[in-house]
Amino acid sequence: MGFRFQRRITLAPGIRLNLSKRGLGLSVGPRGASLSVGPSGVHGHAGIPGTGLAYRQKLNTRNRRVSESSGGAGRSNSAVAALDALLSQGESLPVQLEIDAQGCIHYFHGDGTPIGEGEVRVLRRHARQSLREQLEHHCQRLNEDLDRLGRLHEETPHPDMSGYTTCDFEEPPPQSPQPQQPAWWHLLWPPAKRRLEEENRCRQAAFDEAYRAWEWRKAEHDAAEFARHQRESEGVLHDPDAMEQTLRERLKEIDWPRETAIDFDLGSDVSTIAVDIDLPSEDEMPGRYWAMPAKQVKLTPRKLSDTRQRKLYRDHVQGIAFRVLGAVFARLPAVQEARVSGYRQITDPATGGERDQYLFSVKVTREQLSKIHFGRLDQVDPVAAMEAFALRRDMTKTGIFRDIEPFKLV
Repeated sequence: MGFRFQRRITLAPGIRLNLSKRGLGLSVGPRGASLSVGPSGVHGHAGIPGTGLAYRQKLNTRNRRVSESSGGAGRSNSAVAALDALLSQGESLPVQLEIDAQGCIHYFHGDGTPIGEGEVRVLRRHARQSLREQLEHHCQRLNEDLDRLGRLHEETPHPDMSGYTTCDFEEPPPQSPQPQQPAWWHLLWPPAKRRLEEENRCRQAAFDEAYRAWEWRKAEHDAAEFARHQRESEGVLHDPDAMEQTLRERLKEIDWPRETAIDFDLGSDVSTIAVDIDLPSEDEMPGRYWAMPAKQVKLTPRKLSDTRQRKLYRDHVQGIAFRVLGAVFARLPAVQEARVSGYRQITDPATGGERDQYLFSVKVTREQLSKIHFGRLDQVDPVAAMEAFALRRDMTKTGIFRDIEPFKLV
């Protein structure tokens, strides 16, 4: 039977592995020129960068949907031909790419309008290298995100990194308006001069109001930073409320790969803490690496082996515990012992209902965690590191977990 605490924090993910929500953008052609294809037709755009000068010319009617009639096909062919002609002349086309879970690429214009199949073929012919470069970078990011799931412990702070460094207010102040000076003819036409003076007064009044609002936001920011600095310098030494708020803030600042729920409870003398972590299930973990075939404009998913996926899972869930331990000891200097347990929801074969399965429970002192070589965390195996502490874990060499009874806060 597991246990729950009254203090719970739900942490939003900092990175996401949802492929369909990762958009890529590129522009084919020289800077200052573009082409858009929308419901109102095909338009060419060109401009001189830095001058504000541009022109727009309608080239033909865009085919919204390829019709079975010859007229529909003709309009579609015209749009493809116009696109081919403009790209051949060095025009540019802002493009957004969306990649689904199977690695298929969907093409959209910069305004989100889908690009037709014929136009996609033209785009690939003219911009194959640009598309491949973008996809190669995207593929690398996806695989790095996947690898990071098993290396969360590498970002764990040293237990002695207590205190808080205040952050400056980054919003720049509004710019003071430059009053418009009257021209010579304003002297000959007093109403125009009065109108100019009134416009200057309105701009100055708007600036004054915006500046006061900016000063208020800056004052609120500075006051909050000062209060947090005081809380993390002094309050965390004895005040349970300050300790709770500090831990919440620190945990929220961590880039969690998925939404994570954490329950925690401080001991009666604030020198101990128990933490309960709601872990993902194995089927929530990504099971694919991504590769880019030679000379093709596509991504190919490669399924992870069962052994590799279980290893990634075991490193991930215990890396989460490592990160939480680091946050606890680094931000709460009064805590000398932490008990961290991780559980997941599984289906109970006896009842068919959901129940909590605890995968591990570890009891760690500040002194024990300090013995970790924090300068070489990339060389630390989070699974092996847990074995240096008081640990309850029933796990096979291949990463299969069995139920355990977690440590409880006495």
